[in-house]
Amino acid sequence: MGIINCTPDSFYAGSRQLDAQEAIESGIRMVAEGADILDIGGESSRPGSDSVSNAEELNRVLPVIEGLLKSVDVPISVDTCKSSVAKEALASGAHVINDISGLGFDSELGAVAARFGAPVILMHIKGKPKSMQLNPKYDDVVNEIYEYFQERLKCAVEFGIKKEQIVFDPGLGFGKRLRDNYEIVNGLRKFEKLGCAILVGPSRKSFIQKVLNLPSEEAKEGSLAMATAAILNGAQIIRVHDVKEMKRVAQIADFLVRTPNAAEKV
Repeated sequence: MGIINCTPDSFYAGSRQLDAQEAIESGIRMVAEGADILDIGGESSRPGSDSVSNAEELNRVLPVIEGLLKSVDVPISVDTCKSSVAKEALASGAHVINDISGLGFDSELGAVAARFGAPVILMHIKGKPKSMQLNPKYDDVVNEIYEYFQERLKCAVEFGIKKEQIVFDPGLGFGKRLRDNYEIVNGLRKFEKLGCAILVGPSRKSFIQKVLNLPSEEAKEGSLAMATAAILNGAQIIRVHDVKEMKRVAQIADFLVRTPNAAEKV
C-alpha cells in the first residue's frame, strides 16, 4: 500500500503532496513501482496534530481520487475517520476506507461503508492524535489490541460490513511506547485468530528513528527491516512511503513465508 499524504504537516516531509497533480503523479509512479493499493489522506494523524474541517479534507483528496481513477488500475483507499468525507470519497469512486479510529470517532462511518459495500481498515489507537503519545500505558499490549479488535469486529459486522471486507491495523506509533511497537510486530500471529487480514504501517516512524538515532529522512532501511519482520510474523499488507524498495523486500519475505523450503524452489 503506497501512501499519498495530501497534507502540509504529515510527520515525514518527503511524503507531503500539496498539489493535486503532484499527488496523482506520485500515485502513478507508486503503481509502476509495484503498489497494489494506494492510500490517500487529507488530514495528518501524526502525534500532536489537529483536525481539519470536512470541506478542507475533501478539497485535498477528491481531485486526487478522481485523477488516479483515470490513471491507474488499483484500488484507492481513503484515510479518513469522518463519515461525510468517506461518503463523498466512495461516491467519487474510491474503494476502501482506512479509519485510524476503528469506527470510534464518527458513529456514522460504519453505516456509510456498509451502504457502499466498501472494505474497511480498522486501526487501534489509544486516545486521539493530539494526545495519544502522552504517556500511553499497557499491561499486555498485544492482548489489549486483540480484545479491541474483537469488539471492533463485532461492531463492524453489526453495521453490515462483511467480515471478509475487514482489515485490522494494530496502529504502530499511535498511542504506543517504544517497546510496544516491537512487541506488537513480534506478536502479530495472535491476530490471525480473528480471521481477518492484518495491515502494518511501520514506515519511517519515530520508534524506528529512536532505535537508529536518525531522522525520518534516514529511516528507510529501518522501515524495511520492520516490514520484513511484520511479513514474517503474518502481516498481509504493508503501508509504506518507499514502494519500489518495499516491493522487493516484500517479495522475498513473502516467498519465505509461503515456501518453507524456499531455496529448493528456485
